[in-house]
Amino acid sequence: MTKLGFIGTGNMGSAIIRGLSAKNKDISLFAYDKDTEKAKSLIECGVTLCEDEISLVKECDYILFALKPQVIADVLDTIKGNTEGKVFISICAGISAKYISDTLGGAKVVQVMPNTPMMLGLGASAVARGEGVADSEFAFAKGVIESCGIAMEVPIDKMNEIIAVNGSSPAFIYLFAKGFTDYAKSVGIDENTALQLFAQSLVGSAKMLTDSGMTVDQLIKQVSSPGGTTIAGLDKLYEGELLKTVDNCCKACTNRAYELAQK
Repeated sequence: MTKLGFIGTGNMGSAIIRGLSAKNKDISLFAYDKDTEKAKSLIECGVTLCEDEISLVKECDYILFALKPQVIADVLDTIKGNTEGKVFISICAGISAKYISDTLGGAKVVQVMPNTPMMLGLGASAVARGEGVADSEFAFAKGVIESCGIAMEVPIDKMNEIIAVNGSSPAFIYLFAKGFTDYAKSVGIDENTALQLFAQSLVGSAKMLTDSGMTVDQLIKQVSSPGGTTIAGLDKLYEGELLKTVDNCCKACTNRAYELAQK
């Protein structure tokens, strides 16, 4: 049985543990967190708690880092010298697979850019394999992440660029939603009613994007009757250069990712 250890059991780490415990009985789960009370809450999921990072790394075949980026350097220094034959999975934003691998003396690393809907089992995660990761090892790591949603492989040199597309995009979508619900309130429509309708419209539209077989342009045209209400609204979005604004948003997100990586 494969042994998977989690260093860090915050929201994302806990979400993956709960997803795995519900779906996969062929993995033994281990965890360590400085906040022992937080870690203890996962015992009900069949998790074995470890007394420190080193004991966890020695015990496990795969180690998943679910840490805040600012603390991973200390953790890597602590476990250095105990990583031979191990595969590391990192969901730490802004921390490259190369940095982890180099710090640990050439360890195998799978880098992940998750997003917060993972906490509901609806994550959309980008995964990339670092140098030396075998097909079977990458498949295992990808399967771990898929316990909480979908996971799509991305080239390792595009992990900063993908952040805007899936990692940060929930915040951008929430802001878009705020615009619609604020409008609803301004014209006397109950905010919760508007939120439920708009949120379900997002869900349905997402399924149309993935399942209808139509392109984005075809889907837009399907909703847009000539001279109708949708066209009137779209004209204002084009007039406000929405696509250019989104492009600028994504570029700013990517540039910041590279700046943080330099630090």
